[in-house]
Amino acid sequence: MGSLETERKVVGWAATDSTGHLAPYTYSLRDTGPEDVFIKVISCGICHTDIHQIKNDLGMSHYPMVPGHEVVGEVVEVGSDVTKFKVGEVVGVGVIVGSCKNCHPCKSELEQYCNKKIWSYNDVYTDGKPTQGGFAESMVVDQKFVVRIPDGMSPEQAAPLLCAGLTVYSPLKHFGLKQSGLRGGILGLGGVGHMGVKIAKAMGHHVTVISSSDKKRVEAMEHLGADEYLVSSDVESMQKAADQLDYIIDTVPVVHPLEPYLSLLKLDGKLILMGVINTPLQFVTPMVMLGRKSITGSFIGSMKETEEMLEFCKEKGLASMIEVIKMDYINTAFERLEKNDVRYRFVVDVAGSKLIP
Repeated sequence: MGSLETERKVVGWAATDSTGHLAPYTYSLRDTGPEDVFIKVISCGICHTDIHQIKNDLGMSHYPMVPGHEVVGEVVEVGSDVTKFKVGEVVGVGVIVGSCKNCHPCKSELEQYCNKKIWSYNDVYTDGKPTQGGFAESMVVDQKFVVRIPDGMSPEQAAPLLCAGLTVYSPLKHFGLKQSGLRGGILGLGGVGHMGVKIAKAMGHHVTVISSSDKKRVEAMEHLGADEYLVSSDVESMQKAADQLDYIIDTVPVVHPLEPYLSLLKLDGKLILMGVINTPLQFVTPMVMLGRKSITGSFIGSMKETEEMLEFCKEKGLASMIEVIKMDYINTAFERLEKNDVRYRFVVDVAGSKLIP
């Protein structure tokens, strides 16, 4: 990686304990190594996973921690061996910033499944330095884990696509669900879910939004273009909708029953889990056996899929519904996100923020 002899001092907003409260934090950033890209951060989206990490919900957090893994910035400097990027280009960085590059997943261009992958933050590089995320002035990232943002796509709109958009696009592609005419369900209408509706509709699918209440019906139908809206607590409606869906993208990040949603799937239907939940989920086996149904999961997407997804979104004119904030609002934004009080993704205007009040 980069030399440790010429480090840059940068300011980010970090959590220092499991309260998850973020405050300005100055730390060292390694020099730009031969394969590295030095990026000035422009925008960074806020993901629900950030909450899990800053509050140590998964029991693996290390502090101080600068979160943020939906990063868009401008290339300021490139290493001597960098061939993919030039100074001045707008690029993106997602959930991972490194992998072993030698295992089967890495050689299959599925580096997100590498057992030695390096997370954008709350991890360490091969040189032993901690990784820090995008709620900061700048980052240094291996060119392998940087993508070019298509011309005409604004940084604040592109940022959520690097996690929320990719998380939906990857399983639809991998499981052969990109063809038009399919019937899909989107369970949960948050940051990932709203992009699920948009991407699935752009692929030509009949989309049903499944939610715990009726309060998002107008949003789903009139603003996002969903074809149907199903309230999971409405037993009669759920029974009428049985055996109709080819797949369900389950974005719910808290414990919930699986059986009501398995009943909505057709023969060979797939329930694809997206939410990070640290408590076991349960179901009775006949719910799967009697329809040859699958319960599976998917984790973000590969770098190749990230590039494909960005081009797909550009071609189809897809963009996230966002609320742009300044860095000094970030703690309030996290509080609102925990209450699902955002439509549908916060994006921090990092470049336009005063990082030290």
